Amino acid sequence: MELSKDPACGIMTLDAAAVWRKNLRRSGRKLVITNGCFDIMHRGHAEYLLASRNVGDALLVLVNSDAAVRALKGESRPIIDEYSRAYMLTSLAAVDAVVIFDSPRCDRELAALAPDFYVKGGDYTLDKLDPGERAALQGAGTQIVFKPFIPGFSTTTIIERIRKSS
Repeated sequence: MELSKDPACGIMTLDAAAVWRKNLRRSGRKLVITNGCFDIMHRGHAEYLLASRNVGDALLVLVNSDAAVRALKGESRPIIDEYSRAYMLTSLAAVDAVVIFDSPRCDRELAALAPDFYVKGGDYTLDKLDPGERAALQGAGTQIVFKPFIPGFSTTTIIERIRKSS
């Protein structure tokens, strides 16, 4: 059976995603957004993305660019380049679209897309959200949802295990 979803088609500019978002709203579908680096995909990511998608009707993932990952995680990151990370994400059935953003925070993208729901992992709380991102979400009337953190799965932990074994 041939799959009909071309992952490359799900990687959008912010402008294209804004048009897609308007079409979702017109059709009464609820948009969920989450964000992150997603440097080395693992089971924790897959479970988190599936749980996020199940909150609404469509899931858009905001992915930190290579430069933004370096700013957040250090010069040795990312391990996987931004286009490949975005492609991997859009290849998952749970992910409808990806937008790569070039700053450590995604308040501009959140304000432009005004999601119905914003999902973060359980290691976050409302107080731990970036104030700019939180303000953009509150301004859009977005419902913020926290999903439980999947213990034992973290890109940083995986990288540390690989380094220790080599």
